[in-house]
Amino acid sequence: MSTSDCLFCRKLGALASLPPEEVVWQFPHAVVLLGAWQYYTGYCVVVARRHASELSQLGDDERRAYLDEMCLVARAIEQTFRPLKMNYELLGNQVPHLHWHLFPRRADDPETLKPVWLALDRAERDEVEKRRLQAGPRSRADIAAELREALSHCGATFRVAQVHDAGSL
Repeated sequence: MSTSDCLFCRKLGALASLPPEEVVWQFPHAVVLLGAWQYYTGYCVVVARRHASELSQLGDDERRAYLDEMCLVARAIEQTFRPLKMNYELLGNQVPHLHWHLFPRRADDPETLKPVWLALDRAERDEVEKRRLQAGPRSRADIAAELREALSHCGATFRVAQVHDAGSL
């Protein structure tokens, strides 16, 4: 797959045009996007800046930095929303570009013991379920702002994307 065919490469190349609540944080090796499914309040997708389909394709230092950035995001979600459990998913079956799904799971989730993907699959076929899973207890802008605040307290440094970043994906 070329980077021009990759959904995440195109999105990373157009960060400035995304709604402000969608881009939660920009790290040197990853960009944090607020996920669509805010029933799981704080759900984020941590997208690698460089196009690769497998962790093994990153050099040791780059891989460690990317994973460290992902862990900072998880810590910020945990501190902000206090989930019962964090679910980490690195799949890439649909979009073969490194990206982690961080799903905070609440104690009052009736499907705590089931994979999130079962509910998301239902949402693809049921508009009521889709709206339920996309709705959060707060606005997307508030959730993103709370995560940014937590990330700044976790020691994360916000990095403004440079024009050449899109070309190096």
